[in-house]
Amino acid sequence: MTTPAPARPDVAHRVFSAGRLSIGLTLPLLRSGQIVADFDEQVELAALADTLGFRALWIRDVPLNSADYPDPVGHLDPWVLLGALASRTRRIALASGAIVLPLRHPLHIAKGALSVATLSGGRFILGLGSGDRPPEYAAFGVDAETRRDRYRAHWDVVAAALGMPSRVLPDDAPPDAPEFTLLPRGDGAVPMLAVGSGGQSVDWIARHAIGWMTYHRDPDTQRARYSMWRAAVDRLASPAFRAFGVSMRLDLAAQPDTPATALPLGYATGRHALVDILHGMRAAGTHHVTLNPGSDRPVREVIEELAEYVLPVFHDEQA
Repeated sequence: MTTPAPARPDVAHRVFSAGRLSIGLTLPLLRSGQIVADFDEQVELAALADTLGFRALWIRDVPLNSADYPDPVGHLDPWVLLGALASRTRRIALASGAIVLPLRHPLHIAKGALSVATLSGGRFILGLGSGDRPPEYAAFGVDAETRRDRYRAHWDVVAAALGMPSRVLPDDAPPDAPEFTLLPRGDGAVPMLAVGSGGQSVDWIARHAIGWMTYHRDPDTQRARYSMWRAAVDRLASPAFRAFGVSMRLDLAAQPDTPATALPLGYATGRHALVDILHGMRAAGTHHVTLNPGSDRPVREVIEELAEYVLPVFHDEQA
């Protein structure tokens, strides 16, 4: 077991920093067409990404699979996988992208977040979403039409439980009952990030979250979304910093000069055009991009190429 690095209260700053772009990876890391993940290999690849200098590892929460869902991969429970990653990495941030907030009890989410933050030495970012499959709500006995309100109510409970001091809401216990709290407590707060909109306005997200993580879109559309976000932040959160991050699919060609071709949610491209794309994203206001690689090439080869030729362009200027 790898000993976690000392706690870093600036984990959010290492991933999201004004005027800079950092690069992470979304697990599982699979080749095109691969639908069964070897999770021993995934943990090894995560440790490699940590060594190579990627800034964050993003873990999805996919409770159920169904024939109509475009992602056929069997995902581990996010808390179990995050615990494994915490024990095998030292510096890289661990982020949920995202825990399905309306479908989980918020106190269980808060307990999981504190546990991962403790095991990782303060490297956890809690990304929270509402899921992208309304029919899944029925399997949990939840009315999908309530997901917007549940998201906000559950967010408040998680935030109170993770706060200093910790508070359990709603507390309907008798007046003479002992107060509950969540332990263990770390030295710093667990950052809470909105992933997708969760049915909320950008104004609500700007008030409550450290930032907004969204899917890749074409540059013009993304610039418009960032402008909308920036206006909300300036109006409601200034002078506080609020991050903007993007999840992007990547089919990295073996030939570095291969021009970029748009794909759903990303690009097929060589590394030279990828660097240009990332420069454009940074100029447009993106602070972090998590890459979801998928090509015919071995995954290790792809992330090693990214680490050798792409990360230094953006990470050399960062601590």
